[in-house]
Amino acid sequence: MELSYSHTNSQRILRQRNILAVAAAALGALTLLLFTVSLSREREVVLQPVLRSPLTISSAGVSREYLEMITRDTVVLTLDRSPQNLEYWMNAVLDIASPRTQGKIKADLLKIVSEQRGSSISQFFTIQKMEIDTKNLRSEVTGELHTIVGDKVISNENRTFRYDWEYSGLSLKLVGFGMVKTGAAKDQQGSDQ
Repeated sequence: MELSYSHTNSQRILRQRNILAVAAAALGALTLLLFTVSLSREREVVLQPVLRSPLTISSAGVSREYLEMITRDTVVLTLDRSPQNLEYWMNAVLDIASPRTQGKIKADLLKIVSEQRGSSISQFFTIQKMEIDTKNLRSEVTGELHTIVGDKVISNENRTFRYDWEYSGLSLKLVGFGMVKTGAAKDQQGSDQ
């Protein structure tokens, strides 16, 4: 009798162990499946409307509207400067720069800051045309670069500037910008204007 009771009890414990193992395996498989789905699924963040319409950011890539808006704001940030806002200007540009290119961009910006500090030279840019390439994450902006010394405008020149971007996760970062030279000369890279 004790042998049959012991055998029945062992079978019951064995059955519970097997059910627990199957449940643990099923939960593990479900967790793995949910993790895989969450990694492969496109993520999307809805931003508040800035101008014309609500804007979304997706892990699938950068939308044309988003890249255009970011480029427009970055052009104003990078090309409008005066001796009074040089520190803010440099720090703001570095805030939007990719961590892997911040060192090079900072070196280029420090050259501009040291040249312009103590002077009365200011500049601003008026956008006339923008070309957006979402595939290569590149923007080209054409417009007039106005240079002012004191209170006199000394030059208004048509210029084109190129901005290169990287998109990682849901973050768009600046990797380089510079003036595009016309004619046979190659593009000027970095942040020299």
